Amino acid sequence: TKAAASSSSSSASRRRCATIRAAAPPAERKGGSAVATKPLVKQDLVDYIASGCKPKSAWRIGTEHEKFGYQLDNLKPIEYEKHVKVLLEALVTRFNWEPMIEGGFIIGAKLDGQSVTLEPGGQFELSGAPVENLHLTCAEVHSHLYQVKTVAQEIGVAFMGLGFQPKWSVADTPVMPKGRYKIMKEYMPKKGKRGLDMMFRTCTIQVNLDFSDERDMIRKFRTSLALQPIATALFANSPFCDGKPSGMKSLRSDVWTDTDPDRTGTLAWVWDEDFGFEKYADYVLDVPMYFMYRDGIYHDMTGQSFKSFMKGELPGFPGELPTLDDWEQHLTTCFPEVRLKRYIEMRGADGGPWSQICALPALWVGLLYDSQALDEAEALVADWTSAEREYLRTAVTKDGLQTPFRGGDIQAIAEKMVVISKEGLRRRKCNEENFVDGLMEIATSGKTSADRLLEAYETEWGGDIDKVFAKLTY
Repeated sequence: TKAAASSSSSSASRRRCATIRAAAPPAERKGGSAVATKPLVKQDLVDYIASGCKPKSAWRIGTEHEKFGYQLDNLKPIEYEKHVKVLLEALVTRFNWEPMIEGGFIIGAKLDGQSVTLEPGGQFELSGAPVENLHLTCAEVHSHLYQVKTVAQEIGVAFMGLGFQPKWSVADTPVMPKGRYKIMKEYMPKKGKRGLDMMFRTCTIQVNLDFSDERDMIRKFRTSLALQPIATALFANSPFCDGKPSGMKSLRSDVWTDTDPDRTGTLAWVWDEDFGFEKYADYVLDVPMYFMYRDGIYHDMTGQSFKSFMKGELPGFPGELPTLDDWEQHLTTCFPEVRLKRYIEMRGADGGPWSQICALPALWVGLLYDSQALDEAEALVADWTSAEREYLRTAVTKDGLQTPFRGGDIQAIAEKMVVISKEGLRRRKCNEENFVDGLMEIATSGKTSADRLLEAYETEWGGDIDKVFAKLTY
């Protein structure tokens, strides 16, 4: 326990770091079983997003990370019955988590605002509780990894932090028993060539952050969307595919460029003068539906319009109207690099080791939660054109920090970005600035995790991709 501070400013800083719940993803939707009492109109949907506004004293940090599980004896992906089910049940019986059941299968667990859920190929995801500082984020991750690793060792599996499955194909990957994933698996190949890779072979680290009002949301959304490719480069950690180098530094990020154009992309209209809660709601309304969830069942509604749903005109369900829970679910089926719900999600980083799970939220908290840092970050990207933003989104996936930009490369921008973040964290007075030191080393050296992995592959590993499993195991 820290000694009592002698100054009023220290006391104030601790109060700013005190607990209020916000900025976290809901654990798992209850699922629209409620009957709509009256038809929703567009303003209801806009108001739902706007209800995320909260005073700065209530801003919190919600961190999510995904990781690959693999079998120690053959390095193959973990299976549901042998491994995933056992792990989830152990969280319930040993560590007092509450099970999440779908169709008779345990498909997740939740505890004190946290949730553990499954991605389509068995990737384990921790969606953290909304916490007030980065120390609590790291403590949460540490506790989670302890619990998961304890059980994993007993059943001969382990987990690793990487952005893309380095060895196994989609066909080699077991499918988890979640209804929405069955629908998505059938629909994805109709919209892009890489959708199944996205579902079954990628992992990410994300952070969810708050905003005070519409203007604050707009500034944070635009600034973070412009800088997202720089974060992608800093966190690049997915250079392998099918047992060899892929030619990409962030293959995970590259996969998203050919997944589904209806629900991905750089959202150039975010820089239009009329951007705000309503325009984002209009965008989501135009995204085709995946499903409708009723009475524990995901009903395939791929390609249908949420606007038709609001009129009670979904095929097979005449008169069925959406609830706000349906709207909340629909919001999760849009996949831009920055996503708006009742908070803002940063979605540009590869999965990675423990230090990166702490560094990703630290980078964005430093940039967006301090007013001076936000001013400086906004100025950093103020004169970037729409064409430049679009170029960076795709170019960084291949070249990382060596991506050419305006006569140089983006390494210098990455350095500035981390410096701004570090100073922003320092001004928060929660002793969090050390969490970006690893990013500063990456930015100043120009060598990302992907660069180091590729170097190891060519030298000490002798071209043996199996070595990456032990290298990146938690």
